[in-house]
Amino acid sequence: MYLNDRWLRLAGIPLITLLGDWIFYDEINRQHGWPFWFDYLVGLAEVSLLWTISRFGILQSRRRYPTLSQSPRRVVFQALWFILITSAFRLTTSFIYDITLFWGYHYTPLRYLYNIAVGVFCVIPVAAIYEGLYLYQQWRTSYHEAQELKKMTLQSQLESLREQVKPHFLFNSLNTLQGLVMEDEKEQAVQFIINLSQVYRYLLQSNEQPLITLESELSFVRAYISLLKTRFEQGLALHIDVDADKLAYTLPPLTVQLLVENAVKHNRVSTASPLIIRIQTDAARNIVVTNNRQPKQSTLLSNRMGLSNIAARYRLLNQPDIIIHQTDTMFQVSVPLIKPALP
Repeated sequence: MYLNDRWLRLAGIPLITLLGDWIFYDEINRQHGWPFWFDYLVGLAEVSLLWTISRFGILQSRRRYPTLSQSPRRVVFQALWFILITSAFRLTTSFIYDITLFWGYHYTPLRYLYNIAVGVFCVIPVAAIYEGLYLYQQWRTSYHEAQELKKMTLQSQLESLREQVKPHFLFNSLNTLQGLVMEDEKEQAVQFIINLSQVYRYLLQSNEQPLITLESELSFVRAYISLLKTRFEQGLALHIDVDADKLAYTLPPLTVQLLVENAVKHNRVSTASPLIIRIQTDAARNIVVTNNRQPKQSTLLSNRMGLSNIAARYRLLNQPDIIIHQTDTMFQVSVPLIKPALP
């Protein structure tokens, strides 16, 4: 395992040596006549060696317990390593200084304990920095992996929903075409087939791009409504009131079509009780699709496939959520429009 800590060592070793000598040994060295620079150079060699040994323990702990869930065991391993190794190292250096009279005086037992305590005290913040950086890196990795997994899951769900939309639309259209043929409406059937081919071409091409302009989507919706009106005639009405400056804004393909289809699917459509669908833009830069509610009496519980499709797309695009508002007489969905990228 590689430990990228070059700059931490280059900055940390001189700093720890400077602070350690100044805080813990400056007074005693001045009492014995030693210059600060000499004490600093000796301390620099000691800290460098102790840092290297401690760093080896950090590497071993990460090899044994690399994951975020193993952090408690990794910290315990490091704590034991730092205490034992630092104590042994400081005890050894103190013994060498004592028997050689390196500093010109013998070490008392209290001096041995003092040197060990100073070593442990200096190692603790360094160890905390290493572990803190490692925990942050592990958290970032886990977070990005979780986000990627979530995105892949949403993408899979979206692809599944997309594949359900096209057959559903085709089967409904074929039923309508069958009715025209049986009623011997040949000219109307031919026109219906032409419109159907154009609409279905759009459906197939929609998977090739994540976003499309509102203008293109509305053109498709008008063609789609013309197919539905072949079946429902005066029982279905569409009103579009969209600001011209919003036509260049974008949204995921088939968004409005799914909302229109959702309205037709779950409501009665008849000449006596027309289903009225309104498509508008608002000041908050949303496309708002509203229909009067007249639920089918035999309608099964909705699984909201169309709404799930739209919501999944907006999550994948990191866009605000869609807003659903419903009363006894009205059903409304507001979908954010996406500002087009500058050329």
